[in-house]
Amino acid sequence: MTTPGRTPRPVLACGEVRTGLLPSFQALDGRTAAQLLRLRADEQVRVSERPNLYALSPEVLTGVDCRLPTSNGAKVRAVGTVAARAALTEGRVLQSTAYFSTPAAGPDVRRPWGHYLVRPGVVEPFGKLPEQATAEGVLRGGGRGDLDLGMIAEGLLAQLVRHPLLDHKAPFKSRRTQLRWAARRSPEDEGPSLDRFTLAEDGLRTVELRVPEGIEAAAVAGLCEDLALHDWLLTTVVHMLENSRLGAADGPAAVLALRPAVDHLLHLWMPRAHVDRTLGHLWDVLEREPGFSRQWENLRQRIRDQLAIQAIPLLHQALSTR
Repeated sequence: MTTPGRTPRPVLACGEVRTGLLPSFQALDGRTAAQLLRLRADEQVRVSERPNLYALSPEVLTGVDCRLPTSNGAKVRAVGTVAARAALTEGRVLQSTAYFSTPAAGPDVRRPWGHYLVRPGVVEPFGKLPEQATAEGVLRGGGRGDLDLGMIAEGLLAQLVRHPLLDHKAPFKSRRTQLRWAARRSPEDEGPSLDRFTLAEDGLRTVELRVPEGIEAAAVAGLCEDLALHDWLLTTVVHMLENSRLGAADGPAAVLALRPAVDHLLHLWMPRAHVDRTLGHLWDVLEREPGFSRQWENLRQRIRDQLAIQAIPLLHQALSTR
């Protein structure tokens, strides 16, 4: 049981990120991005222009009193608040994230809401937390009546895309992705580690991490947002190449299919640009296997080669008319 008045140390943090194309024909500048992401009147949107344009909203809280998802069927009631926020990269890619952290054990009785409100983003179980089963349950997705982080993230995303600033004329078609993550506490004297990254069907990805005590859940959420962003970029450009029918379609059709990648996406690849320094090295795991940046460079080179090939006949035609 926790001691009243003290904030218990978290042993588990979990979250879900939704990533998709902003429904706007024009990319938003920094000022307009700040207007879009101003979720609270008492806190400013954080906007940075280097090394790319990036806007991060303040956090909003959702009070929850429900069961935690578990892989073994254990019924664990928990009460607290889930933090949610949104990010916009280069005025083009919109993300929403919902996450929480939880201690190894909580009070045996429900506290007044004031107890939970002074612990933003913390969800406390009744009694002991089945740590591994809860992490696995979040990654698999909960059942009816369980805490649903995806629903909170999706609700925030839906709120943002209804904003009157947006014209709902996206420059190309794309799919949203969702990334679920669970970060357990590292053993003493061990640093952060990224244990597993998986690709599932229907745009679902899962990430399992270990982080030392003292690293905030918000920092882990930032890392996972960065992973989700770059995974979405890879997924979207792969689909563009597939739809371009390289080698089968005529030149102008292939160029037309690939142009959105050149105009809107190829300059967005900047891993770790906005990741906490204590966690940035975890990107190395994905660079080794499955090799995110190698795959991106290969895709980018294929697009450049195709555009160069299509430009040769046009150059010959221009020279012959002189």
